[in-house]
Amino acid sequence: MAGNEPMNIGFRVLKRREAVAPELAKAFDDVPVANVSDSMARMTSAGTRLRPYHGGGRRLSGAALTVKSRPGDNLMFHKALDMAEPGDVIVVDAGGDLTNAMMGELMAHHAAALGLAGIVINGAIRDLDEIRQLGLPVYAAGVTHRGPYKDGPGEINIPVAIDGMVVMPGDLIIGDEDGVLCVPQAQAEEILVAAQAKQSAELKELELIQAGRSDRSWIDQTLAQKNCSFESS
Repeated sequence: MAGNEPMNIGFRVLKRREAVAPELAKAFDDVPVANVSDSMARMTSAGTRLRPYHGGGRRLSGAALTVKSRPGDNLMFHKALDMAEPGDVIVVDAGGDLTNAMMGELMAHHAAALGLAGIVINGAIRDLDEIRQLGLPVYAAGVTHRGPYKDGPGEINIPVAIDGMVVMPGDLIIGDEDGVLCVPQAQAEEILVAAQAKQSAELKELELIQAGRSDRSWIDQTLAQKNCSFESS
């Protein structure tokens, strides 16, 4: 913090110092999240509860603006909307609580009007029909009609973690029908290259499968290496 301003941990708004480049984020739109996940050794996940609630299968990719809030309270989420830049993804860690919705149609429309790439909430949303019609990528842990409070506390642009997936401000957030994934900003270019190679290999294998020429010998070879026994005829 500048000068002698107190560092009010738990209730503070910080600046985001850097973020993944928009053109790099856009390049991930052509790669399935599963291929990116495989290229990260399958060790990172936002959990199976974070599901896409928007319609049309629209992909998500953009720089993270992080929010850590008290469950059921969206005061700092509102502040993050005022700070967000076009192409950002607001990532809200609300503790996974589903008692009160963190966002409804008004905030979703506001985010879309601002040109945000999407919203990820470790918590609940409401006004589901309207959000589906809007089409803005929205991932959340559940749905409830009960609205939020606006009292705080909370923090903006700090590291957050969702089911073990750590998100730093400015990291790349991607999502498709399989779920959400955070790609560390410093490794995004390297991971993109690996994911593109993985996708290319899978497309070639798909061609072989469709032509009836897929090599399945690896299965018996692996079983033999692991000393699997087979019943003799």
